[in-house]
Amino acid sequence: MAMSDYEKAYRLGKKDYQYRAMHGMHPTLEVLDDVLPPKGSYSEVPLGLVQIPLDQVVGTKTNSRSNAFAGNFMPILRADTEFAHKWVSLSVSHINEGIHTPIKAYEYMNKFYVEEGNKRVSVMKYFGVVSSPGMVTRIVPKRTEEKENKLYYEFMDFYDLSKVNFIWFTKLGSFEKLQEAVGKGPDEEWSYDDRLDFSSIYTRFKAEYQDAGDPIPSITVGDAFLSFITLYGYQEVCEKTTNELKELISKSWEEFKLLSEDEEIDLKMDPNTEKKPLLSRLLQPSITRLQIAFLYEKTITSSAWTYAHELGRLHLEQTFPEEVSTCYYENVTKDNIDEILEDAVQKGCDIIFTTTPVMVQASVKAAIAHPKVRILNCSVNTMHRYIRTYYARMHEAKFLMGAIAGAMAENNRLSYIADYPIYGTIANINAFALGAQMTNPHAEVYLEWTSVKDIDVMENVKRTNSSCISGKDMVIPEEASRFFGIYHLENGTPHNLAMPVWHWGKFYEQLIRTIMNGTWSYDDDPSSSKAINYWWGMTSGVVDVICSQNLPLGMKRLVRVLKGAISSGEFNVFSGVLHSQSGIVQPDPHKALSPEEIVTMDWLADNVIGEIPPEDKLEEESKAVVQQQGVEKTKG
Repeated sequence: MAMSDYEKAYRLGKKDYQYRAMHGMHPTLEVLDDVLPPKGSYSEVPLGLVQIPLDQVVGTKTNSRSNAFAGNFMPILRADTEFAHKWVSLSVSHINEGIHTPIKAYEYMNKFYVEEGNKRVSVMKYFGVVSSPGMVTRIVPKRTEEKENKLYYEFMDFYDLSKVNFIWFTKLGSFEKLQEAVGKGPDEEWSYDDRLDFSSIYTRFKAEYQDAGDPIPSITVGDAFLSFITLYGYQEVCEKTTNELKELISKSWEEFKLLSEDEEIDLKMDPNTEKKPLLSRLLQPSITRLQIAFLYEKTITSSAWTYAHELGRLHLEQTFPEEVSTCYYENVTKDNIDEILEDAVQKGCDIIFTTTPVMVQASVKAAIAHPKVRILNCSVNTMHRYIRTYYARMHEAKFLMGAIAGAMAENNRLSYIADYPIYGTIANINAFALGAQMTNPHAEVYLEWTSVKDIDVMENVKRTNSSCISGKDMVIPEEASRFFGIYHLENGTPHNLAMPVWHWGKFYEQLIRTIMNGTWSYDDDPSSSKAINYWWGMTSGVVDVICSQNLPLGMKRLVRVLKGAISSGEFNVFSGVLHSQSGIVQPDPHKALSPEEIVTMDWLADNVIGEIPPEDKLEEESKAVVQQQGVEKTKG
């Protein structure tokens, strides 16, 4: 019986050997001595007795035993050799009592290379053993700027806390995110029970993930697992039954595929105007009355952001009185959003708009559970496949606002009051600064953040003695405040010059028309798994600027000219040579930043006085938004 196992293992080895040879790969085991960097560029750290994941054992320490095995660790020496008899003897021991003697191995870049115990590893791999005890020495390379090196150093920091060595990622920062996702603090060590629980759920997930579909070659199981627990919650996933886990993994497959995209987001810059063929329109079934729900984080009377979206909802009802009915939910929090989304679905809503970035994870879960309901989240640079996201190119309006402020500033000093350091906001700040610089080359923009803790923003503004201030985009009617848009501050009293406008009603109207006329699906390329983000601007009427009647006539004319150039596509706010606080960002005077470069902007223009605050400087209530949408410098 044991010899038949060897013959089967031998055939597996020969098959693997031939496959690798035919495809130009090294057909036998990797040799650590052949892949190590030069002596003196690494150090050795003994780890002691470690449970080694056998699927991470890839080779031998030296070349002496490499040629006895194929690359899959199956034997390739004939059955009449002494090697074969020793292998058979080990297989008998494994069947009768198991192999318990620790092997001796080196770990390098999270792969293991055997120094003593190659045949034991071969036998255990043949019988599907998951792990083996081993005395391990770690090879630590010197730090470099290479991605794999950085990943490995992140892994070592994570291993020091968790002693978990069986998960790997393709993206920097993932080990830190995993530590947070399982509910641990940045420097909190794992207990023995923590490791057992994690090993159990990860093993279950891995088995179901590998059975669910074709492997996605550019991501690891770890990448998929981290995405999964980030979406559904670590504790919640741990409590899933096998059937529940299998079903959720299958339903989430598009999310996993999205992780493999180099350019994850498909930015839709303008409404789709593609016309359906006449015959298709005639044959299209009539659309019943659409029921649409809006989810607001705050109340209409307490939040200008919520009030702006509420105006958009009312615009929909006025525009489509016969075709659309709407409802809305206020005070939606992370504690009640799942219940509210389910309530909207049960009430028959065909479309649901969740109006802040913090609602995105719950939106994705609801979309996976209810694939026939269209769910859209108001955020930008959000990478999810089951929902679509939307935002406005407010930086176009901010450029005009900056041009006005620069021209109207008597002392060249401007203040810009921002809320959260998230995607989109940084572009708004820089566009304002560039607009100010265009009309006033000496203009300086002092940046203030309302989300930074222990800061009195207005006191800082007074201290800078700024001539013009860019405050909130709008206020709610009940607030009766004039501290919005661009204003002069004279003796503590604001005098408004202009304000930007978010025309959410025009956005919602144009989007609903794509559903009514059947062109909604045209935005979705079936050959792509990219996330769809609507990012509309002045060309679609979603963004505008309203000037005060007190603004000089010449300034109003300039605003009209600039607005026309931006709306027609003749002028890109971020075109020409661009300078950041640390150097030149765009050196070519004839080029402009791409939409993707604008969305992911993480630098400040050279005439901005201030910084992008890191997460640890933010107030607690701001961190949820920043963790979801914060620029990389904020998170890092």
